[in-house]
Amino acid sequence: MWRAGSMSAELGVAFALRTVKERVQQAVARRPRDLPAIEPRLVAVSKTKPADVVIEAYSHGQRTFGENYVQELLEKASNPKILSSCPEIKWHFIGHLQKQNVNKLMAVPNLFMLETVDSVKLADKVNSSWQKKGSPERLKVMVQINTSGEESKHGLLPSETVAMVEHINAKCPSLEFVGLMTIGSFGHDLSQGPNPDFQIEVGSTNVR
Repeated sequence: MWRAGSMSAELGVAFALRTVKERVQQAVARRPRDLPAIEPRLVAVSKTKPADVVIEAYSHGQRTFGENYVQELLEKASNPKILSSCPEIKWHFIGHLQKQNVNKLMAVPNLFMLETVDSVKLADKVNSSWQKKGSPERLKVMVQINTSGEESKHGLLPSETVAMVEHINAKCPSLEFVGLMTIGSFGHDLSQGPNPDFQIEVGSTNVR
């Protein structure tokens, strides 16, 4: 994952973006042909980076940015320079969300997706808050699963996933379930095969 601005000091944001996009396309070319031909979305993680770096990346075609902390995202997304220079920006929240911060997150301008729904109570709170906001569009959400079983990571058990998705679809009309999110264990040797944390059985459905 490229973190916005991590190469800018030496090579520039434009070069970094181009390099990462080329690597993504190379990975797409190696994808098994039996998988759906879905174009990957590059989310540039911009946490701790100033507004100028976000604007620079936007000027080179990047539209989707991810932030881990609610307060930082709110301040950055509300920045007048970003609001005026990046009208099509799409913010993803990718950090752990505590229920007491839900209303603050829902106030973020151009919030596009919440990737870390990990409980029924959180889903209900997000649904209620987004509903009160009165947005004509449903908020896109992902369900976070802890596939590696590491205590340091948030997320549902794989066995709890189907019930969680069914709850969102049936009880959260202001939310749009768009997929699953997992981090997986770090350092898997791909020469030994795909990381098993990204190949799991969810109910009767095989997710890869």
